[in-house]
Amino acid sequence: RVSDPASLGERWRELEDRVDCSFFQSWTWTGCLAEERFPDPIVLKADRGGQTTAMALFNRRGSWLEPDRLWLGESGMPELDAVFIEHNGLLAERRQRELLLQQCLSTALAAPLEPARGGFGRRLVLSGVDADHLRAAQASGSVRLRRTHRAPFVDCAAIRARGSYLDVLSANTRYQLRRSARQYTAQGPLAIRRAETTAEAQGFLAALAALHQQSWSRRGQAGAFANPRFLRFHRALIVRAMPERRVDLLRIGAGDAAIGYLYNFRFRNRVLAYQSGFDYRAAGPQQKPGLTAHHLAIEMYAAQGIESYDFLAGEDRYKLSLSTGATELHWLEVSPRWSASGLLALVRRAAHRLGRGDAGGSAGTEPR
Repeated sequence: RVSDPASLGERWRELEDRVDCSFFQSWTWTGCLAEERFPDPIVLKADRGGQTTAMALFNRRGSWLEPDRLWLGESGMPELDAVFIEHNGLLAERRQRELLLQQCLSTALAAPLEPARGGFGRRLVLSGVDADHLRAAQASGSVRLRRTHRAPFVDCAAIRARGSYLDVLSANTRYQLRRSARQYTAQGPLAIRRAETTAEAQGFLAALAALHQQSWSRRGQAGAFANPRFLRFHRALIVRAMPERRVDLLRIGAGDAAIGYLYNFRFRNRVLAYQSGFDYRAAGPQQKPGLTAHHLAIEMYAAQGIESYDFLAGEDRYKLSLSTGATELHWLEVSPRWSASGLLALVRRAAHRLGRGDAGGSAGTEPR
């Protein structure tokens, strides 16, 4: 159990510097408001020859009457987990990675924890993990695959090789982008600006949130920023990440008018398009503020040598139109094979195979 979050942060960053990981696995994200988001934190650490080879931070949830659950990188409380982690996973060295992940997950399932509770077998909740984690989970216990999402991305290296982003897109997408750009340019030059200070970034976030909420309200839905803890987390994250240049708050304008804002994470030469807000009310029928904003951002990042522009999970039409490839992320729960929940998962899988002849996951979209 974690008794000193500051010390954990130091050890986490030391391992983070030695392994492949995503922004969502970095201490910049994981450590943001950690004492609030992890009220019962459990750290798992693997060592080989005196050197740490893997780490994971879980939050423990459960009671005497409910199964004990360990949530990887999450709290297990919807109001706190609305920040929606993706590209999640254990920090682990590349050498024998799958075996290391399997051993760590097996330990997380079985190692004793005090106080002992929940007589139904411990469960691990892994959200937004890659195929290596899915295979390790299947080797460690009984897996209930809740859903699988595609995460479209743009290969910026391919853009540089072709010489133009438009050349890698479909004819219809090229037509829409060019038409939208012409319409906006009639109002004034299209330009993209990155917030240079923490104060300016907070201002861009506020403007983005207002536009985001307008869009979701018109659909009769709450929107991400309706949750005050979502906004609180990201205000704190900007303070942590701006000095490291790990967040980009971008304003996209046509002349003096802002057509939208993008909130991106920037980590190890990759960009993650996390959140956005666009002025749809001011847009004409042929103006596409979202497509235009992402188009300008992608071309800017490609020119800067960025490796990829990741749209994160979901198969929204604009993501599919602008992307050049996709990865898969999985949301799953792992139980010991001998537990009641593990046996139930086996029965569910068997029924699924009998009914459909396969054991595929589901795909969908969740707003961030």
